[in-house]
Amino acid sequence: MERGFRLILAASLMLMLLDLCRGSTIGVCYGRNADDLPTPDKAAQLVQQHNIKYVRIYDSNIQVFKAFANTGIELMIGIPNSDLLPFAQFQSNADSWLKNNILPYYPSTKITYITVGAEATEVNSTSLVVPAMQNVFTALRKAGLHKKIKVSTTHSLGVLSRSFPPSAGAFNSSFASFLKPLLIFLAENKSPFMVDIYPYYAFRDSPNNVSLDYALFESSSEVIDPNTGLLYTNMFDAQIDALYFALAALNFRTIKIMVTETGWPSKGSPKETAATPDNAQTYNTNLIRHVINDTGTPAKPGEELDVYIFSLFNENRKPGLDSERNWGLFYPDKTSVYNLDFSGRGSVDVITGANITNTNGTTWCIASSNASDRVLQSALDWACGPGNVDCSPIQPSQPCYEPDTLVSHASYAFNSFYQQNGASDVACSFGGLGVRVDKNPSYDKCLYMTTGSNKTLSTNATAIPTTSHSLAGKVHTSKSSWTFMISFLLFLAIDSIRGW
Repeated sequence: MERGFRLILAASLMLMLLDLCRGSTIGVCYGRNADDLPTPDKAAQLVQQHNIKYVRIYDSNIQVFKAFANTGIELMIGIPNSDLLPFAQFQSNADSWLKNNILPYYPSTKITYITVGAEATEVNSTSLVVPAMQNVFTALRKAGLHKKIKVSTTHSLGVLSRSFPPSAGAFNSSFASFLKPLLIFLAENKSPFMVDIYPYYAFRDSPNNVSLDYALFESSSEVIDPNTGLLYTNMFDAQIDALYFALAALNFRTIKIMVTETGWPSKGSPKETAATPDNAQTYNTNLIRHVINDTGTPAKPGEELDVYIFSLFNENRKPGLDSERNWGLFYPDKTSVYNLDFSGRGSVDVITGANITNTNGTTWCIASSNASDRVLQSALDWACGPGNVDCSPIQPSQPCYEPDTLVSHASYAFNSFYQQNGASDVACSFGGLGVRVDKNPSYDKCLYMTTGSNKTLSTNATAIPTTSHSLAGKVHTSKSSWTFMISFLLFLAIDSIRGW
């Protein structure tokens, strides 16, 4: 009876956690319109090095598929506009493409989305998109993959006839014959409405109406939507909400929005004065923080939003102004164009030396020495897994491996989780295994993090700012710490059940 009750409780908690612990995702677009880029395997290594979990490519390149095989990285792949006609004309073309280009590499290459065409309203190919999408979906259904791989298409913001104020957002009526069947398809198949959003262009093309700070998520003032009273502090949110209102106006309230491109160029033509490394760093850093915190938008507070940053590399063959070739986070030699906090958590201060006294209220979280090895091991496994803690410093030959004890390793992991989640009481509970202390546990070269740059420590040692290079997708830090504790307790419950 007791065992059955625990199983039911565990199942109930699991269902609740599936709903609560889903988080927004951040990915990167891997465009290859250049003649000086590293090979796909080198690009995949770079992506893995920075813990990027979501990548968008614009075709179904076999070499890219092979490079990302068995990495766990989720790929959004594309069917270019130039290939829409054969896909729209005959089902057999979609079937053959899936059989020859996708199935040989799936699921070792983790494909989760297929974009059929890109910004079709900009290139007058709208009549082909939905028929091609339907044929691709049918091919997936025949293969039993229609629930695992979602089909959609991407749009520019030009699909709207009006975007301000956000509550007046409306689709361009000239696209009605294209949009109606498209939205029906998306709603029926629970696929997202994909859009490319660039506040950079809004500022560049209308600097008298859009402030730079508003475009960069840096505005100290608010723009009021007169129809709803909602307050907007950045253009990104305003553009997202304009789309949500446009969808609602057509009674498609269940369709989620996914941002398949956004970013900021680091260099531009002489008249593109806002295209600088500083502005690119500011925009993307603020964007990442805004997204992974599940901030949502004024009209959709807390709404999850999946976003892809454009792009992985600068692409020297793209036509147009200089900015078109300078959207990359990395140069082709794989060095960073500018420093970017991929985690969105801000800088973390750590210090060298031991026996350092805390003078400003900073606290750390360590493992209780009274905990049993079995429970402590379970807690450590959870922190390094679902808890999203980087546990590489406690691996063999790394600075925090010695002393090789459960208490020492768990203390490092507990503190990392504690600091990443606001240094709250709940974040250090670990079911009673965590203990808050006001003395820095750092020793030798093993450095325990603190929360944010506002946590400075009094020390004669050198302060070393560090950041986590994680662009992980389903980021859990966006949820309140009690959700983590429920997840942890569920982990313990399942571990106990497994041990019966």
